[in-house]
Amino acid sequence: MADQPNEPRQTLLEFPCEFPIKIMGARVDGFAQAVLDVVLRHAPDYDPATMQMRPSSKGNYLAVTCTFRAVSQVQVDSMYLELTAHPLVKVVL
Repeated sequence: MADQPNEPRQTLLEFPCEFPIKIMGARVDGFAQAVLDVVLRHAPDYDPATMQMRPSSKGNYLAVTCTFRAVSQVQVDSMYLELTAHPLVKVVL
């Protein structure tokens, strides 16, 4: 059964909650800062010191994990959409 336009989207998350988002892209100058800028736009209370970065085995890619306090599904969705649209980002999980 298709969702009706006026029905709220179902989610298994209970808000507010701690929500980890993993962003992967080429290991280039400015990638981590670009990710941080997007995260802070959607979660202004995010602490940049908690950002975790891990290079790929060959060092060509960088995985960045940001765990932020999510307050709504709309917030999570809008952050995800902006991150996936960014030219430096390859994958968002």
